Amino acid sequence: MSAMNSSGWVFTIGLVAAWYSSNIGLLLLNKYLLSNYGFKYPIFLTICHMTVCSLLSYIAIFWMKMVPMHTVNSRVQFMKISALSLIFCASVVSGNISLKYLPVSFNQAIGATTPVFTAVFAYLMTLKMESWLTYVTLIPVVAGVIIAAGGEPSFHLFGFIMCLGATAARALKSVVQGILLSSEEEKMDSMSLLLYTAPVAVVLLLPVMLFLCWRIFVNLTNFLVTKHTSALTLQVLGNAKGAMAVVVSILMFKNPVSATGMLGYSLTVFGVILYSEANKRMMYMQTVYGFRPEAEAEAEASTCTSKQMDRLGV
Repeated sequence: MSAMNSSGWVFTIGLVAAWYSSNIGLLLLNKYLLSNYGFKYPIFLTICHMTVCSLLSYIAIFWMKMVPMHTVNSRVQFMKISALSLIFCASVVSGNISLKYLPVSFNQAIGATTPVFTAVFAYLMTLKMESWLTYVTLIPVVAGVIIAAGGEPSFHLFGFIMCLGATAARALKSVVQGILLSSEEEKMDSMSLLLYTAPVAVVLLLPVMLFLCWRIFVNLTNFLVTKHTSALTLQVLGNAKGAMAVVVSILMFKNPVSATGMLGYSLTVFGVILYSEANKRMMYMQTVYGFRPEAEAEAEASTCTSKQMDRLGV
């Protein structure tokens, strides 16, 4: 009996050691990528994280047969898993964003308040009360974070808010996953829960990632237009773009526009048309006659300089 107990303790200690090493290693790697290396895409990093979790859990269940496959029994259970995935996403993304602005030491100091949030969420969701001594021991945890925040030389408000949000989401995730793993009705093991939550998390994060990619595409097209036209052309086309956006907005949202506003927008479009025609004419002259405005300006400046030198008798 004692041998079984000792082997159980060894297994538990091994699990804790594996959790510690993997968690700390991932934390330091994310900090290096987002802060030191200059990687600026924490959401994409989270998608990679969730994708790997999906693949490894799939391999562990379907190929290695480590645990039996558990299917989702009801729509309610799927909604719980989806909620857990959303909380998981919020926790990881907020934590990764905070690493861009805060050192790991301060990040972990804030993360130490997780038991406080866990106690609050456990009471709100399961009405589970801890002993008064447990709540008293949480006071130094909160006081320590307040003192650390006041004395942190690298304090950043946005990073602090993100880290605090990640900590709260992490606590909420632990309560929800505890309900899913311990409930007799759910009958879900850890590996199966990871198999379901990770792909849902990827699906939830993809729209955000696509939105960021759209922003990148907008900036890229902006640079390409500048390269193939000119900076002045870009600004003129930008004015036309603004007028076009106004027209589309009026058609979609039916917002009222004054006669003066319509006159201004029409004048802007008319100016863009004139500018385009002037550009076409200039390009035609360059192609047919080899006319270059800068060359004409240089020649005129040279002629003026020669005349001035003649007057001075040089």
